[in-house]
Amino acid sequence: MAAVFNLTYNTARAIVKSDTVDSEQVNGHYPTAIWVGGAGIVRAIMEDNTDVQFTCVAGTILPIYAKRVMSTTTSATLMVGLYQQ
Repeated sequence: MAAVFNLTYNTARAIVKSDTVDSEQVNGHYPTAIWVGGAGIVRAIMEDNTDVQFTCVAGTILPIYAKRVMSTTTSATLMVGLYQQ
């Protein structure tokens, strides 16, 4: 059975893909989730430096704490970092 997440977010920032620069922090925290507007692969560096890839359909919310979305390999578009503050 799939997990159901009932989360709300109160801040959002555009995700800028980069192989060297971490995502913007809000009040000292990376995004709580990433909204993926355009289908494709999201290659993320997690807070513990784990390098992972997700294949996403348009409109996916990835409930992950990622400190960076890599430019290399990431083909998904229109990504927005969602924050719970």
